Amino acid sequence: MTEHSRDLSRRRLLFGGAAVGAGVLLAGCTSNESDQPSTAQTKGADAAAGGNAAPGERVTIGFSAPAADHGWLAAITTNAKAQAAAYSDVEFKTVEAGADAAAQRAALSTLISQNPDVIVLLPADGKELNAAGLEAMKAGIPVVNLDRAFPDALAYRLQIKGDNYGMGVAAANYIVAQLKAKGVSAPIIGEIAGTDSLELTQERSKGFADTLRQNGLTVNNRRPAEFTADSGQQAATSLFQALPKIDAIWNHDDDQGIGVLAAVTQANRKEFFMVGGAGSKKAIEDIQADNTVLKATVTYSPSMASSAISLARLIAQGKGMSDLVELQVPKEIILASETITKENASSYLKLGF
Repeated sequence: MTEHSRDLSRRRLLFGGAAVGAGVLLAGCTSNESDQPSTAQTKGADAAAGGNAAPGERVTIGFSAPAADHGWLAAITTNAKAQAAAYSDVEFKTVEAGADAAAQRAALSTLISQNPDVIVLLPADGKELNAAGLEAMKAGIPVVNLDRAFPDALAYRLQIKGDNYGMGVAAANYIVAQLKAKGVSAPIIGEIAGTDSLELTQERSKGFADTLRQNGLTVNNRRPAEFTADSGQQAATSLFQALPKIDAIWNHDDDQGIGVLAAVTQANRKEFFMVGGAGSKKAIEDIQADNTVLKATVTYSPSMASSAISLARLIAQGKGMSDLVELQVPKEIILASETITKENASSYLKLGF
């Protein structure tokens, strides 16, 4: 069989043929693993276990993610590279995404022209890069859409992301429980959101507002930031000026939370407790030490990039997932948002980024 024939055969399998074999489940770290903490959140390929873990047909995985302007995005790329390196049958080909959607679109055109077996793509903006996903899929290259969702289901073979709405729900549930335990009536609740133009930020805020409303509460003041420490400090400073008294705050992102905590110190405002978002190592350590207003964070782990690479490999090799009856990798996977507190922080440290 020629290389061209093998390529056509494999892609028929990817988009509609029967998948073969059984294999490993998601490759992101889980809280019950015994591995020591590491820079990358990956799961090694246990070839001795057989099945999908054993080396198979060699495949090329293309990868693109926005420039690492904060810790979470840096961890995404680190995890993807490390997980690809765990497989002897994977060639990892990354392209620089540039500073915005336009630059990433140009880079993806180059990647698509190189005809990889599958592309893992975290878009700068899902709506703006939707056309790039469609272009790759039309070219017969399956796309694993990571984190920031494409609105068009035809633009991806698999969409894997965290539960943004669930983050808001988890943060609100923790805040409601703490306020009830403290006996606080008519509480003043603040929210420091991420980038407002992103759908993921909107989903987080909706989950937060919906859950508070179910408990007869509301957000008294909301300030957006940009997922950076500087913007977090500016948003928190503005929030403090608007609210002379606060009982609880949800900050969407632990990277921007560094700036929020700096603003707390600067304004000497410590009458409230705060919930963070994503689960950075620094945030988990602060929660464990219990020496700041930060008392919990809700997860949105960059280990999803490791899982995306492992699943992309299975898709490219025409394989399914061992614990599922179905023969192919699912169309969509949403990871649950978990709540990290002082009581369980030690279990989550290895998942911090």
